[in-house]
Amino acid sequence: MDKGYIHLYTGDGKGKTTAALGLALRAAGHGKRVFIGQFMKGQYYGELTSLKFVPGIDIEQFGDEGCIRKEEVTSLHREHARNGLKRICQVMESGEYQIVIMDEISVTIWFELVTTNDVLKVIKKKPFDTELILTGRRAPKEFFDAADLVTEMKEIKHYYNIHGILARDGIER
Repeated sequence: MDKGYIHLYTGDGKGKTTAALGLALRAAGHGKRVFIGQFMKGQYYGELTSLKFVPGIDIEQFGDEGCIRKEEVTSLHREHARNGLKRICQVMESGEYQIVIMDEISVTIWFELVTTNDVLKVIKKKPFDTELILTGRRAPKEFFDAADLVTEMKEIKHYYNIHGILARDGIER
């Protein structure tokens, strides 16, 4: 069996989820099964529709329908994140998927929905042959240490900061 590695896509630049989705599409093109767990996301994103047409990719969301700020966190938000971690464990234990993506998992820690240790326990349960991808800003040092591949997206220039352009359908969501 081939060894599966741990990827971390982090940083303040745009493209972390996009990189993970690109990897998912590439893997599906080679007949691999992919599970994407989107933490902190419960609202509509274009990939939810697009991925319905790609065999071998399953996606679930573990978040609220709206964006929240750190000071707005409730016990329900924490429950969504904890349920997401449980679901990721079930998915990995099932052996059905060769690639498992934990989208925005780093942000859940910054929002104090789960702890770094909670996520590290899940990482340790990764089967030998499963590729595990973690995304999100503000990844803790422990994720850098656990990962075999780390990509940090660095923002150089962004139209939001220059022109106040909000997230656009088909581009950011």
